[in-house]
Amino acid sequence: MAFPPSNNDPSNQKKAPFRFSLWWMYAIVLLFLGGIFFFDNNTVTKQVNYSTFERYVEQDHAITKIIVYSDKKLVEGFLNDSLAQVIFKSSNFKPGQNIQAKVEANIPSADKLSEKIEQWRQSGAFTGDVEFEQTSQFGNFIWTLLPFVLFIGVWVYIMRRMSGGGGAGGSGGGIFSVGKSKAMLFDKNNADKVTFRDVAGLSEAKTEIEEIVEFLKNPKRYTNLGGKIPKGALLVGPPGTGKTLLAKAVAGEADVPFFSMSGSDFVEMFVGVGASRVRDLFRQAKEKAPCIVFIDEIDAVGRARGRNAGMGANDERENTLNQLLTEMDGFGTNSGVIILAATNRADILDKALMRAGRFDRQIYVDLPDLPDRMEIFKVHLRKIKTAPDLDIELLARQTPGFSGADIANVCNEAALIAARHNKENVSKEDFNAAVDRIIGGLEKRSKILTDDEKKAIAIHEAGHATVSWHLQYGNPLVKVTIVPRGKALGAAWYMPEERQIVPSQVLLDDICSLLGGRAAEELFTGHISTGAANDLERVTKQAYAMVVYYGMSEKLPNLSYYDSTGQSSMFTNPYSDDRARIIDQEISRIVAEQYERAKDILRRHTDGHHELAQTLISREVIFTDDVERIFGPRKWTSRTDELFGHKDNGEPTPPPIDDVEATEVDK
Repeated sequence: MAFPPSNNDPSNQKKAPFRFSLWWMYAIVLLFLGGIFFFDNNTVTKQVNYSTFERYVEQDHAITKIIVYSDKKLVEGFLNDSLAQVIFKSSNFKPGQNIQAKVEANIPSADKLSEKIEQWRQSGAFTGDVEFEQTSQFGNFIWTLLPFVLFIGVWVYIMRRMSGGGGAGGSGGGIFSVGKSKAMLFDKNNADKVTFRDVAGLSEAKTEIEEIVEFLKNPKRYTNLGGKIPKGALLVGPPGTGKTLLAKAVAGEADVPFFSMSGSDFVEMFVGVGASRVRDLFRQAKEKAPCIVFIDEIDAVGRARGRNAGMGANDERENTLNQLLTEMDGFGTNSGVIILAATNRADILDKALMRAGRFDRQIYVDLPDLPDRMEIFKVHLRKIKTAPDLDIELLARQTPGFSGADIANVCNEAALIAARHNKENVSKEDFNAAVDRIIGGLEKRSKILTDDEKKAIAIHEAGHATVSWHLQYGNPLVKVTIVPRGKALGAAWYMPEERQIVPSQVLLDDICSLLGGRAAEELFTGHISTGAANDLERVTKQAYAMVVYYGMSEKLPNLSYYDSTGQSSMFTNPYSDDRARIIDQEISRIVAEQYERAKDILRRHTDGHHELAQTLISREVIFTDDVERIFGPRKWTSRTDELFGHKDNGEPTPPPIDDVEATEVDK
């Protein structure tokens, strides 16, 4: 049986391509300079005139050897130590250091110097050796030309790097290619291919996206009836809902080229680069049509123009946006090129970019509802070893308001927690711990609390649980703990119903429940603390929204000052000072009424509150069963009470967490 060759076999490994490096040029220059220093470091030379050279020979008798270069009309004379020490007294020359000292002089001709040397020999002025040499023309040429060759080589290499050709930078990495598009091209044979099977939930969004892919695969099915292929689709939704994942699925499903880049890739420090990259992107797309172009985070270049009049009128982003508008719906034709874009800030995009003919479709990718969360859990649990009794529906109901990215984080965190405890599979407890870890933060049992602080926190959290339990629209309790977690000294988890329309009484009950902790402190300890900072912040924002946005005020009914276009100035209010005074009064009235309501509930259930607080002090954590044992079953049943009842497909709301924050006063 023949086995395929191993990848570790040296004969099967391809040799790395030869690449020239600028460091090699540096090494050559250093070797050149080092060679000069090495060959000349044992000789010191001084240039003199010919009469002085004759004096050194005839009078001083200090020349021990003569070398004549006839082609250069140059003579070199090596000195004895006594004269050398006099001539080179300013240098480091010392006798006995194996350093030769010599002088050089220009001669009229080699023949006349030969006659002169004979006279010196006869007179006894010179008795040393005489050598006649010819300098190498090739060597002189090399030494003369080498600096120019090095300079030209370095210049060519730098220019190639700047133009993006060769070297480690590769194509498109140089200063002369900044105007080229940085879009990545994907094909259907990509190894990390994502398909629609990997996208759970988002059924409506997937339907529209799949239809765009079908346009490109079978265009005649639609054009035969006179229809036109849409030019673009804009994916809008909160962060982490799967907009980019949908685009990756399109790249995996489509049999056409798929260009992908981010909106920030168009922006550069050089003027005009963004517009140039837009032109180059559409040029490439037209050459490969039919194809799909995906621009992620398009709000980086698609912001509304004219927002900052007089401040950066020649904004590079506006120039890029103008070029993008022209390419998408100008005089040129872009047949077969479909633009997909994603953003979570659709309110700040330019109106010209949003009109039909450019982005014909706006696909809203919302936070997943209950069935979608179940599907997302199933996708992310494929590679996780879960316990046989794991209830996916329970996990989905425990994570309202979670995006797809949040659910992926929950699954990964649960697997890490199970591995930390050396478990063979991931159980329900691990997922509960993961949800607590992501929402509330890591438990800090090392944070030492005094008995008085622990009692105050227990009274505060028991106040939340007591008030919420006796409100008609109070959220079902899941868990209350006084163990410090994250920045909070205590926390309570609730499971809100998923509603599409929220009545005013639901908002009032929510405010009353949030004020239950502060009310319990005032009633049962006689003083208030900074622990309700987070509660008061949420209460104030919710009351403000009721008055200013939802028109739920007695004195200001049916009025909304919310600007959905996002074009209102942040320096001015859309109402007068008198109206602002009324708004403050209404907010204060709503908060004060619900605070008194919370205190009234606590007065009627004082014994149950104290028992609940004492249970918290002794056990540090309580669950729904404990509250029901103390107060009895709730009078009002909820669709999500006890995780029973029919499924709800409404819009999810973020799970509220009532916490006691650790502030500087606490410390």
